[in-house]
Amino acid sequence: MGIVSPGFTGRQRGGTELPPGQYLTRDFPVLSAGPTPHVLTEHWEFTVTSETGEKYRWDWAALMALPAEEITKDIHCVTRWSKLQTTWKGVSLDTLLADVETGADYAMAHSYGGYTTNVPVDDLLDGQSWIVYEFDGEPLDPEHGGPARLLVPHLYFWKSAKWVRGLVLSDTEDLGFWETAGYHEYGDPWKEQRYAGD
Repeated sequence: MGIVSPGFTGRQRGGTELPPGQYLTRDFPVLSAGPTPHVLTEHWEFTVTSETGEKYRWDWAALMALPAEEITKDIHCVTRWSKLQTTWKGVSLDTLLADVETGADYAMAHSYGGYTTNVPVDDLLDGQSWIVYEFDGEPLDPEHGGPARLLVPHLYFWKSAKWVRGLVLSDTEDLGFWETAGYHEYGDPWKEQRYAGD
């Protein structure tokens, strides 16, 4: 990993409050660490592994059988762009974690391609996060994380892991890809938590 490919334009926004240091874009910028995995839905699988090692699995058909939600949220990238009122379709983590027996405080999201990011379990629950597979009414493109990505819109967008394949729950907080590279372990855009120590 280590290949970062920014390719976006944006403009300053007046009149609408954005997190500090952000500007508005109407594009959907692509910023990835490494090449884009192309995962066929027939091969896709999502697992949750509890802190005791118990695994819960969903294939694509099982995900599609779960109640889906239409989600409209603002998103904020640590590279300073924000995109407002983005529309998604997916399954709430409240649904996926409902039958998972856990008291863990932390989760590590794992993606096809090897990317990881850490998120507190509390930030995955209570209607705050989803596994999404549609954007703007269309299947999610691979460059934006398709066939499915994590969506945690109240945190910087690197926490919304593209090509997500699982969560590993833990009692202790480990750091993911960008977090070990010096980015903030939590990433609240409204507190401008871009880098460790912010």
